[in-house]
Amino acid sequence: MAEITVVIADDHPVYREGLAALLTSIGDLRVVATAADGAEAVQAALAERPDVVVMDVQMPVMDGIEATRRIIERQPDAGILMLTMSEDDGTVAEAMRAGARGYVLKGAGQADVARAIRAVAAGDAVLGGRLASRVGEYFARRSATPFAESFPQLTEREREVLQHLAAGRTNSQIAELLYLAPKTVRNTVSNIFAKLQVRDRGEAAALAREAGLE
Repeated sequence: MAEITVVIADDHPVYREGLAALLTSIGDLRVVATAADGAEAVQAALAERPDVVVMDVQMPVMDGIEATRRIIERQPDAGILMLTMSEDDGTVAEAMRAGARGYVLKGAGQADVARAIRAVAAGDAVLGGRLASRVGEYFARRSATPFAESFPQLTEREREVLQHLAAGRTNSQIAELLYLAPKTVRNTVSNIFAKLQVRDRGEAAALAREAGLE
């Protein structure tokens, strides 16, 4: 069986090194680099050009979804597998839109993770556990609402944050729910204000509600 090269990106050193050791013990997998944040993940992916990047979602400096976008921009055929604690439907969907081929939860067993890596390396798409049916339902719900059409200038992430703004959530609550760094949420909120030409959260929330978002 051909060897599959892997880069691991996770901000928790114990998990990162433990996963590297685990994968290295599997005959056809070889870890060529590890990264502690999204920016390091991009650098390692571009330098090593691995078959698969195993990427966490919530990381400092740059989250895994943005890192995925940047890698795919430079290497459209890169195989990226999200391995994370986040089961949020919107996060899963955005990761796949960013270019990830797979999404597996950290509770998955060794055999499942190895199987997902091999599938992504082969060009297949993988959604672990219950995620496949849930993401399908999520896209069906999104296609049934005109919300995205009301704000075409916003990215998917910005629309998601706007939805939480309309629900009255704070930046800290949004960061926790979406597994994002607080700074990322602050920057996203600022981008929303600029694109919608509003002065504050109240005006942004009002626009969202006028578009039919409850």
